Amino acid sequence: MTAADRVRSAVAAVTDPELRRPIGELDMVREISVDGDRARVGIVLTIVGCPAAARIEADVRGAAASVPGIAEVEVEVGVMTPTERKALTEKLRAGRPARHMPFGPDSLTRVILVSSGKGGVGKSTVTANLAVALADQGLSVGLVDADVHGFSIPGLLGIPAGTQPTRIDDLMLPPVAHGVKTISIGMFLRDGESVVAWRGPMLHRTVSQFLTDVFFGDLDVLLIDMPPGTGDIAISIGQLLPHAEVLVVTTPQTAAAEVAIRSGLVARQTGQRVIGVIENMAAYTLPDGTLIDLFGSGGGAAVAEALSEPGAAVPLLASIPLSPALRQGGDAGEPIVGGGTTDAAAATIRELAAALARQGRGLSGRSLPMSIG
Repeated sequence: MTAADRVRSAVAAVTDPELRRPIGELDMVREISVDGDRARVGIVLTIVGCPAAARIEADVRGAAASVPGIAEVEVEVGVMTPTERKALTEKLRAGRPARHMPFGPDSLTRVILVSSGKGGVGKSTVTANLAVALADQGLSVGLVDADVHGFSIPGLLGIPAGTQPTRIDDLMLPPVAHGVKTISIGMFLRDGESVVAWRGPMLHRTVSQFLTDVFFGDLDVLLIDMPPGTGDIAISIGQLLPHAEVLVVTTPQTAAAEVAIRSGLVARQTGQRVIGVIENMAAYTLPDGTLIDLFGSGGGAAVAEALSEPGAAVPLLASIPLSPALRQGGDAGEPIVGGGTTDAAAATIRELAAALARQGRGLSGRSLPMSIG
């Protein structure tokens, strides 16, 4: 290989942080030349004002400089032509039409809804941390914030206010935070807006567009943070994703548990399968060893028992202790599962993620796409 070939190979391996593919595969690398110890590298971005431009340029510069014998790197940055962008979007879709629902019954992506009967049980905090923990397991994870009226996922993941999906023609690329591709109505509100006052048809349309218009790429797991209760969005997603699996979040409190059971029953009525219960804000241990049951005990087990059927037991998958660190991480936009903390709540969520990752998604009864080459 010539010096230019070695530089091209190194640069082509740089990953686009939004598309999560090597830029060589995305046809973003242009002319490369080497004169002595000086490399000149040409790349093109997908759009003008690409939010990942600075990172891509820095990564390209670093990759070229890592080639033995290269001491200086000049990077020339351009933008794809409309024809090149069209070719790229067609390649990314892999033959699928625009506005296609990629998470149907035959999809290899495991779709998991995280629901609760009422607000205030920490459902969104659990969902955000679970998504990050699954990504840390090496899985490709997407997260849809379907709690349109009470969206909180962007803040929990530390996505800055004003961050919007990147558009490449008619492809909408979700922002990536802590390794999780995320979409929320909060990303589309104009400056100063903080309230969404919509009724059924608009809610259905919004959730449908999240699932069809947003390009997540190939995912192992798609988590959906459901709104509390059994309203319009729960019914809409039941229609759009009747094959989805459901995790029900409750607190140990009897009143919360009784309401949580309803969300599991509604999901089951649409054909979705309840795969487990998560008890949040369970007893925690003080430094002196004293156990504090601030919200009582037994709620998670009661929900699991109530949702179990003959031959189809619903397990209590996790009992997450009340944790100041979990709350602080949510306020700071830094999920504690990704920080190496020894906090008991973080450890429990990591164990939950590992258990879900081991389960995978059964292929029985599904037709799988096949191609003969």
